[in-house]
Amino acid sequence: MGATAINEIPIIDVDTHVIEPYDLWTSRLASKWGDQAPQVRWDDAAEEDAWFLGGERLGAAAGSAMAGYHEYPPHHPRRLDDADPATWDATARLARMDEYGIEAQILYPNVGLFNAGRVMGLRDSELQVDIVRAYNDWQTDWSSAAPDRFVPVSSLPFWDLGATLTEIERCAEMGHRGVIFTQNPMAFGLPGLDERHWDPMWAACQERELPVNFHIATGDNGLLAYNGHPDNGKHANYASMGVSFFMGNARTIAQLICGGVCHRFPSLDFVSVESGIGWIPFALSALDWQWKNCGVHLEHPEYELLPSEFFQRQIYGCFWFEDATAKAALDILGPDNILYETDFPHPTSMSPGPASGAMRPDDYLEQTFAGTSEDVLRKILHDNAARLYKLP
Repeated sequence: MGATAINEIPIIDVDTHVIEPYDLWTSRLASKWGDQAPQVRWDDAAEEDAWFLGGERLGAAAGSAMAGYHEYPPHHPRRLDDADPATWDATARLARMDEYGIEAQILYPNVGLFNAGRVMGLRDSELQVDIVRAYNDWQTDWSSAAPDRFVPVSSLPFWDLGATLTEIERCAEMGHRGVIFTQNPMAFGLPGLDERHWDPMWAACQERELPVNFHIATGDNGLLAYNGHPDNGKHANYASMGVSFFMGNARTIAQLICGGVCHRFPSLDFVSVESGIGWIPFALSALDWQWKNCGVHLEHPEYELLPSEFFQRQIYGCFWFEDATAKAALDILGPDNILYETDFPHPTSMSPGPASGAMRPDDYLEQTFAGTSEDVLRKILHDNAARLYKLP
């Protein structure tokens, strides 16, 4: 396939992040919450702007704004003003999308997504839910700059099932095209994905035709506190942490299938986000083997499909930097369950810069998928995502 053909495909980028503005919560939460609202202030010890919640530090305010940055992670911009404006400004983001040949982006958070446990630790349950609602409102407003190109998906107060169901309905009415859910609720002391506790939520999403998106690092985030011995070096430890997170959704997929969630909700779609696809053929082969080897087909005769067939019916994986493994997975899985992402502007994103080995998305696609038919490439770059997220 030539560059001209790639440029003619309206690419849908299914995993990008918008860096939150410093006043997101202080400007939207009720005044009664005062200093309890998530807020940014200068951290003297770390010499950077940082998010704080309930007096405790959450993380660097511009820590995820790595697109085009001149240092290797875990180094990052000290302030949002030091980051590429496309990481937080809608107009600059649209210009970058045009440059990279991206038609639309599915939008994910940073602060709330990876700090759910800290939000749950707040004593006031009303404040917990208000924090989530305020983020979803902000994402809706930010997306309104280009509603055909920016696609919001809903964060959920998943620790409160009633509030979760309410937020699903509220955000669907606002135009959100999916929900974000923790890949491992047991990490927060909640029932596992395979328990019937979550059936009302699965049912609500199925009824609304909202795909459930499992982003990496939304379960046990212990690696953020300890990701290796300091003697290893901070860059080596950071690299190890990223790969460890990438593989976490294998368990999520196994629980959805073996726990009967896919069987009970056959029209509900699930997406494994920012986790690659090269490992998926092995995971499905292992699940099919264990299914028969362990007698699951006898224990559950009502399950009419093999795990690999459940996957083919309703689960999707996303790729970005992979080369040979992406092509191998495509050859084995076929094109119907594969989506493309850039992860902009995170440290592993397809965002070239002085300290990045990444290529521009269009250059990467041209190099990696040379020789792939236009019909196949159109499916994985546009059609699958357009169908999944109900886009034009």
